[in-house]
Amino acid sequence: MELVRATEAAAIRAVPFIGRGDKNAADGAAVDAMRKFLGTVNFDGVIVIGEGEKDHAPMLFNGEHVGNGRGPACDIAVDPIDGTSLTAAGRQNALSVIAVSDRGTMLDASSVFYMDKIVTGSAGRGVVSLDQSVGDNIREYSRATGKPVGEMVIAVLDRPRHAGLIDEIRSAGAGTRLMLDGDVAGGINAARYETRIDMCLGVGGSPEGITTACALKALGGFMQGRLAPRDDAEREKAQAAGLDVDALLEIEDMVKGDNTFFVATGVTDGGLVEGVRRVGPMIRTESIVLRSRSGTQRRVIAEHLAEKWL
Repeated sequence: MELVRATEAAAIRAVPFIGRGDKNAADGAAVDAMRKFLGTVNFDGVIVIGEGEKDHAPMLFNGEHVGNGRGPACDIAVDPIDGTSLTAAGRQNALSVIAVSDRGTMLDASSVFYMDKIVTGSAGRGVVSLDQSVGDNIREYSRATGKPVGEMVIAVLDRPRHAGLIDEIRSAGAGTRLMLDGDVAGGINAARYETRIDMCLGVGGSPEGITTACALKALGGFMQGRLAPRDDAEREKAQAAGLDVDALLEIEDMVKGDNTFFVATGVTDGGLVEGVRRVGPMIRTESIVLRSRSGTQRRVIAEHLAEKWL
């Protein structure tokens, strides 16, 4: 619940910037609110997945210590707004996100910006793989789940780099759900049984990949990733950091152990949670809280007295 307070605060503070076209202002407001609330949490946290280096503020930067220094030592992944462009444009699926695991368990992939990913529900384990073709993955997953290929929906970031991937999905007979941004929500929805998304594919941010892995541990879903350097310089930077850019990463390679928490609060409405809204004198937020050790998924709907946030 302490973590939820931080994502709720970040989401609420981002609201005045929804649809205003200034993603940096929205991100700055969310960062300031999240940092303030994280400072009250009973843990000794180090940000492994943040937004960059300290001198590029506003951001919660890699290596920054958060929490009050008491309690368990933790690795932290933060994204005060996953979907700053969505927020600035007033579009759906913007989230405020925090993921936590034991100290030393979260892969630091910050030297490589992108990661190729595949995410499904638990039925994908031992069935789909990044080493298989897109068509084979769709057909094999169809057989594993008993869902006809023609009814399957594959989430993909709507980027020029994915033009060929989108063609392969449609050629296999499945449909696409093109996401403007926010592939954390896309990956989580692919692993949840009550959504229409069956699989999430494509190249997105490596920080988002690690964050998604924390959530997948609690959902029991399947995920693989492979780092995708943009050029030789980034490949060399990854190798200097001890990363194997050709390795096929399983969830356990991204986040070790069975003690992860994932928390997300909606900034704008989306398929995972509803966005912040004003209801009379109250501000209503919806959050999702996932814990791997217990395998629980909780939804937290909170009402905050608006005058306290003026």
